[in-house]
Amino acid sequence: MKLLSIAVPCYNSQDYMEKCVRSLVVGGDEVEVLIVNDGSKDDTARIADALAQKYPGIVRAIHQPNKGHGGAVNTGLENATGMFFKVVDSDDKVKASTYKTILDTLRKFSTKEGEEQLDLLISNFVYDKEGSTHCKVMEYRKALPKDRVFSWDETHRFKKGQYILMHSVIYRTALLRECGLKLPEHCFYVDNIYVFNPMPHVKIMYYLDVNFYYYFIGRNDQSVNEEVMIGRLDQQARVNRIMIDYFSDGVASGLIEEKSHVYKYMYNYLEIITTITSVLAIRSDDDEKMQIMKDIWAYLSQKDAKLYKKMRNGAFGIALHLPGRAGRRIVKTGYSIARNIFGFN
Repeated sequence: MKLLSIAVPCYNSQDYMEKCVRSLVVGGDEVEVLIVNDGSKDDTARIADALAQKYPGIVRAIHQPNKGHGGAVNTGLENATGMFFKVVDSDDKVKASTYKTILDTLRKFSTKEGEEQLDLLISNFVYDKEGSTHCKVMEYRKALPKDRVFSWDETHRFKKGQYILMHSVIYRTALLRECGLKLPEHCFYVDNIYVFNPMPHVKIMYYLDVNFYYYFIGRNDQSVNEEVMIGRLDQQARVNRIMIDYFSDGVASGLIEEKSHVYKYMYNYLEIITTITSVLAIRSDDDEKMQIMKDIWAYLSQKDAKLYKKMRNGAFGIALHLPGRAGRRIVKTGYSIARNIFGFN
């Protein structure tokens, strides 16, 4: 068994995938890099095969018909042989000097059956924004204990709008399989589901306050580009609904206990995703997109009246529903300020 499996979903990634993979193979024989060629139409397949040949025993090339990012992650998870599992997008990279620290920590928990198991390793990531001289680091040092194992009960308060992204996490592979994680195919923004759904099943965590993952943003065709996100707002809303269902059903079934730390964290995450859907609709100045926002809030109200009331009467919910053009202008200005501070999009 490998220590760490890393899935690299690739769709028409010929221009940058090799740089990504080269940053990953530094991990050596303890790591397997699963390049999932998701029906690419460019030179991705050839590059993937060449990298697998160049790094035998470390890189594997998997070719499949196009299923979208979620389908590629599903395939990576199905083929993973590592004790732990991570997803790295093909235009991103990891920091070599931090890689050893990550692997050394994971190795401590490659334990015999019956000994303490690590469910989730969390590290920082960096917004590697094209053309920017200042790179924003997303860290969790005030919310999570550092350099030791801990449970949800030992976590601290996350800041408003702060949550853990896919770039921050390495899961125990068996946990993802045991909780039945399967991402929707042919849908963008499913990385939110990837990080959100396993959280109630996570019992033991470890936080390394190191900058490991470099998240590249700035290409005009990227899924996180604002114009692209507005154009795909229906898919953002689809993910939003899935998260509403999972959270509401989890609370109803007892999987997510109200007033628990994991409940507070997941509520915070769901609130910010619903806010993102709404803000993008408002920034679009498009009646069709505004209807998507209205539909999301109506869906939340019908699904879980208690959850709707809590979110609607929260700071974000009140701000998003400020009336008229003046209200929308306030939302747009607030979003622009947040983007300048945090460096996203």
